[in-house]
Amino acid sequence: MRLLAAARHVFATALLASASLLAAPTAHAQEAPQPPARPLAAATVSVYPPIQGASVWNRFGQTPPSSHHRVFSNWGYLNDWSVDIYQNPGATVVSPFGSKTSAGGPVTVRVVTVTPGCATGNLADGGWRIGLEARDDSTGTVVGRADVMHVDQKPGSIAVGATVGPWTRLGQTGRFRYSSCYQVNGDTGAHIHLEVINRTKYSCYIARSAGAGLGDETVIGRVGTLNSGPQQAC
Repeated sequence: MRLLAAARHVFATALLASASLLAAPTAHAQEAPQPPARPLAAATVSVYPPIQGASVWNRFGQTPPSSHHRVFSNWGYLNDWSVDIYQNPGATVVSPFGSKTSAGGPVTVRVVTVTPGCATGNLADGGWRIGLEARDDSTGTVVGRADVMHVDQKPGSIAVGATVGPWTRLGQTGRFRYSSCYQVNGDTGAHIHLEVINRTKYSCYIARSAGAGLGDETVIGRVGTLNSGPQQAC
């Protein structure tokens, strides 16, 4: 900018030519194409591990959200993405939704589904499926839902219509009998099957390596994003 300003002076014709040569590479670098930013809505809600404390993302590399099976539907649509989060039996299961939107507005989470997770209807085959819905209280807009599957020891208070906070106990991780619905042979295979969906457009997951460690504050995805299709990374 300083070179362009100097070029306006009467006696700077020669300087202008030199400046053009010097500035050309800089201008070219500035115009180099940049990867497009992932689309975000005005306010999104972060998705966290549904297990309190330490857990493991896709422990054995067999359940990446880019291709992991999606079983459940909400609002008549198959959920956007899914992943298995691992921890040995007995770990506390919680809501995966953050308590505030990206704009700082409060989020209310309520229970919308409580049912045995496997098609047999037998809890021994895979525990509970607990469906949760996140609402942006600043606008009254429902942003997304999550299905938390393979929950053991669900408290009686976790029922359809109940409101839950980020640390409300939904139950715990469990070990269920081996079946087509739950193919686990040992405690290290105990996991929560998590599925997530936007109310409109598509939500996204945060890509990471198989076996990555997770903590309470690790963001693993977002709802409220404007992704163009299912099973997309943020």
